[in-house]
Amino acid sequence: MKLLVLGGGRAQLSAIKKTKELGHQVIVSDYLKDAPGRALADHAELVSTFDIKDNVRVGRKYDIDGVMTIGTDQPVYTAAAVADKLNLNTLIDEKTAKAVTNKKVMKNIFKKNKIPTAKFKIIDKNFKQKNLKEINFPAVIKPLDSQGQRGVFKINSTEEVSRYFKDVLKFSREDEILIEEYYESNEITISGWVEQGKTNILTITDRITYEQARHIGICTAHIFPSRYLNDYFHEIENISKEIVRFFNIKNGPIYFQFLVGEEGIKVNEIACRIGGAYEADFIPLITGVDILEMAIKAAIGQTIDFKQLNNYNILKNDNWLSVQLFFANQGIIQSIGNIDEIKKMDDLIKIELNYRVGDTISKIQNATARAGYFIVKGASRQQLKENIKEVYDNLLIKNGKGENLVLRQAGEVL
Repeated sequence: MKLLVLGGGRAQLSAIKKTKELGHQVIVSDYLKDAPGRALADHAELVSTFDIKDNVRVGRKYDIDGVMTIGTDQPVYTAAAVADKLNLNTLIDEKTAKAVTNKKVMKNIFKKNKIPTAKFKIIDKNFKQKNLKEINFPAVIKPLDSQGQRGVFKINSTEEVSRYFKDVLKFSREDEILIEEYYESNEITISGWVEQGKTNILTITDRITYEQARHIGICTAHIFPSRYLNDYFHEIENISKEIVRFFNIKNGPIYFQFLVGEEGIKVNEIACRIGGAYEADFIPLITGVDILEMAIKAAIGQTIDFKQLNNYNILKNDNWLSVQLFFANQGIIQSIGNIDEIKKMDDLIKIELNYRVGDTISKIQNATARAGYFIVKGASRQQLKENIKEVYDNLLIKNGKGENLVLRQAGEVL
């Protein structure tokens, strides 16, 4: 069978590889000529993952049996629209896909159905100061239809809203933006699968974030299990079920970001996809539920075996694991060391770098500046902490002065 995968970036590599392992052909659409997934695919097209019309054309060209994406927000809507126009199997319809990829629609559904979320307003360039009188500062401004923390700024006044308005729109196809009150909190992510409307939670992780000046919410690590798992599980589960109900999510993967602070849980954002922090790699490892294989089979209309999903209980999961999405200081890379030694560690699952010797590491403004990632497990919280430390102790990305550029403190917080 033939599957169109929207996106050939690092977040989609596991989907491309898994699809081929299952014996199917892969067509990748990506507007970048050097997208790494292009080399792994059977066919590749220089098409934007946002372009519905062109992806429909690609689907017809190759007579595809399904279309999907993982690890990225906006192509979720493209996948639903393409599937609808080509009469292919789809886990969510276009209406739901729009609701989970457009923050204006998403936030209004939260508000209408009393799903807890930060106080917000949708504004255009002609907004007046009086329009924001209900918003307390500091606040956060965001594009309505972006991802990876692109165009997200923490601001302290209405004057700064005006100052950064155009910068937000650089990452959007809309002419409005979202402003919401900044909620002092810790972040958690919920990954799971909805089967015929039933919500199954697979993992709850602490989502560690990094702030660089006005750029906030940049993810540097995920840690399983979350510190909030036991005390907040039933509340997390109930809110997740409400989201599934009010967004009419019938089947498929879910990826929710919640904030936990003094005012309790507030929902930050939601998505109907497998997460972009390599959840496709680590969820099967620690749960026994191959969420990626399920997503692929669902996309091409094959029968899914739900036995492992139905037998799984997150409260009985005693695994410890972290994905470290590490960054590095700006500079030109002179040398990279000890990667082969790190790969020999017993508890290391995977390590990948996004840069090579001679590359220039850019300023951190969003998730695209990551230097690489590694996934490591441990038999306990303490052992996981020691294993993370061991990787960082050996991870060397040096500049011409012999300085190690790796920002280990951004993610090594266990």
